[in-house]
Order: sequence, then structure tokens, then C-alpha cells
Amino acid sequence: MSDVEGYNSFGLPKTTMAGSTPARLKMILGENNIEKLTLPNGIPESLDDLLSTIKTTFGLKGNLRLQYMDRDFGNDFFNLSSTTELQDLGTIKVIHQQTNPPLISDTHSRMLSDILKRVAEEIYRYKAYPEEAHFCAAAEALIKKHPCLKEPGSFNGSYGWKQRLKYKMGNYRTQLKLQGCPELCVNSLKSKATADALPAKKVKKPKRFEANFYPSFPIGETLDSLEKVRLELLTEIGIRNNERVIADKMANTFAYRRHEVVNQEPSIQDFKDRWPALFTQKEVNTEFQRLMAVPLEDKFMAQLDMHSSQLIKVIRAKGGATRQKTANIMDTLDQTVDINLRRECVLKALAVFLGEDAHDLIKEYLDSGADDAQRDLEQLTMAVFVIRKEGEGLQEPPEDIGIVIEGVEVLHELTSVASACALLLGLIYALNLAYPKPFRFTFEVLQKIFMQLDQHKMSPKSIICIANFKARSNDTQWCIPPLTLKWPCAVM
Repeated sequence: MSDVEGYNSFGLPKTTMAGSTPARLKMILGENNIEKLTLPNGIPESLDDLLSTIKTTFGLKGNLRLQYMDRDFGNDFFNLSSTTELQDLGTIKVIHQQTNPPLISDTHSRMLSDILKRVAEEIYRYKAYPEEAHFCAAAEALIKKHPCLKEPGSFNGSYGWKQRLKYKMGNYRTQLKLQGCPELCVNSLKSKATADALPAKKVKKPKRFEANFYPSFPIGETLDSLEKVRLELLTEIGIRNNERVIADKMANTFAYRRHEVVNQEPSIQDFKDRWPALFTQKEVNTEFQRLMAVPLEDKFMAQLDMHSSQLIKVIRAKGGATRQKTANIMDTLDQTVDINLRRECVLKALAVFLGEDAHDLIKEYLDSGADDAQRDLEQLTMAVFVIRKEGEGLQEPPEDIGIVIEGVEVLHELTSVASACALLLGLIYALNLAYPKPFRFTFEVLQKIFMQLDQHKMSPKSIICIANFKARSNDTQWCIPPLTLKWPCAVM
């Protein structure tokens, strides 16, 4: 078949060489904006010349990209890379390009990132592994402080912020882990035993609101230098009137001690042999202060005294087995004015009220059966023990009061049972121990109501018990405190 003039054998217009004869092009400049471009000298040889002509002819500015219609592909448009692809009566689409996103979008993105970063940094100051309730509280505090950040489409105005903060905290922890942050590196897979090398297995993190759960070593100190200080402590404790030197060295080795407790989980006997200076009434109080940023015995006693009258009222109103088990305790309480004995009675009655055995938590022995007492104490997991002289009643001061953990006597010659209970709580924190199951509700109340630590998360049984306090009281002091988190979102 011979070629018809102007068409090839496939019935398509012959391609016109760039720059040879005049050409006309259909220009799609935008939606509902189509123009005709006449090129008297033909299609330019370079793409830049064609772009210049289009801009001049139609008064266009900015960065343009051209696409041409290809009939071989059903008239689809393809990016134009060379003018040889064009022919007379072809179609070109003009695409307006933006080298940078709109300023308002870029600004909004940076502002959102800055807000999340700063809130995440502040949250981390208080807790490296915040829980769901903490994220909710932080998000709500953020929109309360800055109402303009409230999300119109969210059911509470802050749900989206909560979700963003969760992801941001994860990313922030990853960044700190790469920088060698000890509290986060301890949970890396490399730091775990082979059997525990899973991201969610045996995560070492604060579980009872510890403020300094896994602190960094003091600047300039290493494992070797701190081990040297520990060895010096073994000598210092044998020197009289050396409390100040011991206190300074104990403070300097706090992080080293915490790493040992968390990483190695040593037995009580081994840890006591390595750190004998810790096992004194003063140092347990100080260690708790370092760990929790809260005084131990002072706060414990103040809260116990404040709640005692209400506790007594509620326990007296309880009937059934609870009344029978607390009858002797209440009789002793009524017969004494000694503050230490009254505190002891309240704590015993509280344990009974919570459905636990006070006699197993506070073990009492006579001095005449010292050998039997010693054998019994060696079998105990955790308890306060009281040694009384034979023939003397509860009104008389005990011969000795102490604490035993894992069968090891860790403290003795304490001033009162209430003090021993407070110090036992402090040792549980200092040694990173779990609450003993037979007394977990008693210790939970001591922690969350008396010491006011991590109050937002309570077991169902403790909540029911506190509800009983509320139901039988006209006083509001036993109301479960609302979630109060010190997230300083005002940094924004």
C-alpha cells in the first residue's frame, strides 16, 4: 500500500522533524483551559526552547512540566523528555510544579513535631515507660492548657494527641537508647539472656512509680571505680563515728547498687554481704528517698496517724469473721494510749480487714523460745518479728523488733512495729522485690494510700475496700484520689 500524502502506512500523520515546517499544537493549560499554539518555524529542537516559547506565549511563570499524548497507548499522557516525541497537531498538557510545599503546611508540620517532642521530653523526666492513663492525662492537660490544639473530630478533643504521644515516646526512647541511656539499654535484646531475648519479655522498668529506677553512673565513674568505693565501704563501716563518710559513699554508689539489684537479682544474703551499710534504719530511709524522691518513715507515720481514726471506725463497723479476728486487737487499742502500740493495732486490723493474716505479717515470739524463733524465722519469706519477754504483756516495750527477708535478718532493734512495716516497704523498693502474695493487698494500701504512690492503678479488691471506707464515712479523706500526674505541659 502506497503512502497517502501526509500519512504513513499505518494511517497516522507522519512525524515532522523538529524545526523543519510550521506546526500547531493543542495546549491543555489547566482544567477547562485549552489553547492552540502555532509554531511558524516548526517544533523547537530543544525542550528548553519549547518551554520558553510556551511561557512567553501564554504568560506562564514558575516551574512547568510537559506531558504529550501518545496515540499508541490509548491517548494517555506521558512526561515529555525530548521534542522528537512531538508532531504537528499533537497535544501537550502543562503541569505546574511546586518545588516546596505550601508554607502553611510546612509550618504546621514543624509545629506539631516540636509540640510532640517537647511533651515527650517532659514525660520522660517523670517516667520512661508511661502507661495508657499517663498518655491520656498528658493529652488532656495539653489541650486544657492550649484550647487551640483541641481536635474538632475527636470524641474528647485529645484522642489523636494521645496516639501521637505514644508513638513519639517510642521513637524518643529509641533515640536515647542509641545514645546509650542505661535505663533503656538494659532492655535491649543484647542485654538480655538468650532465653529472654524477646522485646516484651522481662522488661526492666519501674512498676511501683520509682523515680530513679535505673540511674546513670555519676559523671567520671565506671564499674571499676565504683567497685573500689564499695570495697572501701566494707572497711568504713568498722570505724566508729564514721556515718558521714559512709553516707557520702553510699550516695555515690547508688546507681551501681541499682544496676546490681535490677540486672543480677542477687539473693538477700549475698546482697547484704556486699552492701552491709545499706541495712540500717537510716540508710533504708535514705535509699528510699533516692529511689522515690519521697521520705519514707516521716510520710508513712503522718499518713497512718491521719487515717487511723477513720480506719478504726470502719473496722469496728465490720461484722462477721472480721469482727471476731479483730476483737483482741480492738481491745488492746482501747486499753492503751501509747502511740506506737496504737499504730501497731491499726496496721494489724487493716491487714485483717483486707482479708489477710496479720499474724503471718507480724510474727511474735517469746525470748524464752529464742532457738525455736530463730528456726521459724529462717523459713520465712518476709515478715516483721517481735520478741517479747516472757510474762510481759503488749503494754510493755518488746525486747526486739526486726525484719526478716528470705530467712535473713536484715534489720533489728527497731523502735516500733509501725516503723518496721515502713522499713519493710522501703526494703522491698530498695531490693526490687515483689510484694509477698499473702500480704499483697496490705502492701498495696500502704503504697498507694499511705505513701500516695501510683494511686491511679489499684487492684479490684483494694478498690472495694476503699469503697467500704467511703460508704461508712462522712469524711472525704478516704476518697480514692483522682489521677494527678505532674506532666508539666505548660512548657509549650
